[in-house]
Amino acid sequence: MRTLLLIAALIATPAAAQQSPFVGEYSLAEGPDVGGGLLIRGDGRFKYMLAAGALDERAEGRWDARGDTVCLTTDPKPVPPALEKGELLEVEGEVPTLLVTWPNGRGIPGVDFTIGFDNGDPVEDYTQVYGWTLPDDEKRIPRWVELREPIYGITAPRFILTEADGGKLRATIVPNDIGVVDFDGACAEKTERGVTLHRAEGDLRFVRLGGE
Repeated sequence: MRTLLLIAALIATPAAAQQSPFVGEYSLAEGPDVGGGLLIRGDGRFKYMLAAGALDERAEGRWDARGDTVCLTTDPKPVPPALEKGELLEVEGEVPTLLVTWPNGRGIPGVDFTIGFDNGDPVEDYTQVYGWTLPDDEKRIPRWVELREPIYGITAPRFILTEADGGKLRATIVPNDIGVVDFDGACAEKTERGVTLHRAEGDLRFVRLGGE
């Protein structure tokens, strides 16, 4: 059902004469847990959508023919999400060692992190919605933190903790255009049933709707 809704959202092809053999509607053919579609319009524009678990992607922009391929460029160019240092927040009466939130203060689980100290091995784990706190028997003071949001690949330079931080960090994910794919000339080649879109993250296979 979700796949059908995604495809329906893409249907907007103008009735103008269509010259390129790539022009048409396509459905993603990557498995039962992944849905999406690609619309290549006759006016030189495209739309793209994908849903895979917690990941939702979208894009629209321009396409141009390059030999036997059609290449996509997102327009306007999206502003990527960012990680910023924010004011410390209490969670259930305590300030956690590490808390990653949205701008409204809602905690974000599943953000991978590495915490470093003046000596000894760093600590690696992932956040919960209520953050993460050093165990009671850990007496070292955190000096830096590295964060990696795995779903959308959001990272930031290492956060250095000062004396004023008291060994604690609250980081905020600023969404900006989160989920908008920055296609910069990503090309698709024609296949027997549709097209294959080549991306740095891997190829995506699409089947043309309605036949050839």
